[in-house]
Formats: sequence, C-alpha cells, structure tokens
Amino acid sequence: MPDKIDKIYYSIGEVARMFNVNTSLIRFWEKEFDIIKPQKNKKGNRLFTKTDIDNFHVIYHLVKERGFTLQGAKNKLKENKEEVVNSVEIVKSLARIKEFLLDIKQDL
Repeated sequence: MPDKIDKIYYSIGEVARMFNVNTSLIRFWEKEFDIIKPQKNKKGNRLFTKTDIDNFHVIYHLVKERGFTLQGAKNKLKENKEEVVNSVEIVKSLARIKEFLLDIKQDL
C-alpha cells in the first residue's frame, strides 16, 4: 500500500505551503512563467497539477536557491530546460539521501 496518495489538483494555498512562500508569489510566478498553467474551477480558484508543482520546483530552484533573477530564470529555461530539471532532480535525490542518513544516524 502506498504511503502517500498524490492528488490530481492542489489549491494555491497548498502549493504555497509546499514551498513556504506566500500565495501572492505563486500568482506572480504564474503570470511570469508560461510553464505554469493552472486549471480554474467555476469559482475561479486555481487548481495546480503535479506538472505545475514540478515546474514550481524548477522555478524555485533557479530563483530562490541559485539566486537567478526572474529574467535570468526565464532565459535559463528557454536555453535548456532539461538541464535545469535534471539539476533539480539531483538536488531532490541528495536531500532524500541526507534525510535517510540522518535517520540512520539518529537510530545508532
């Protein structure tokens, strides 16, 4: 049985909590980056998919972790999005390994 069930759609509040940012930043990045394309329900609420979340990870990595300007991040995504995505995946893998090793250390 899986530990975690992925949802189909995430609210803007859920996405903001995932990245520990304000919802206004999520809306701003949505306007600035054309790779973010949330669905909207009848009330006009944004519904983000797993693909949108993955794209937010890429943007977050470039802007918050690597210090790119918004224009620099846009240019980097245009130049070679695949390289950036691979870099983000490596960082995520290393974070999981670190967490695993810290758990082992704690159990010793």
